[in-house]
Amino acid sequence: MAALNVSVVSADQEVWSGEAAMVIARTVEGEIGILPGHEPLLAILAQGEVRVTLPGGEKLTADAADGFLSVQSNVVQVVASRAALV
Repeated sequence: MAALNVSVVSADQEVWSGEAAMVIARTVEGEIGILPGHEPLLAILAQGEVRVTLPGGEKLTADAADGFLSVQSNVVQVVASRAALV
């Protein structure tokens, strides 16, 4: 199965980037899960967690606010004014 190429960035730094099996994020329209092969998407982030499941099953969480999430060809970009790993 293909992996997602994910980057989480804040206004002043790259918080995390790498391969992932799944990303779950909170948008203004509700929580969304992204798997490989997801349709292209542009969504506004709501304040909350961005949860990333790595290919081996390990999980990491970032707190993010005021930004957007985009998905295109298995590339997920989370751009926030404020983001940090928790």
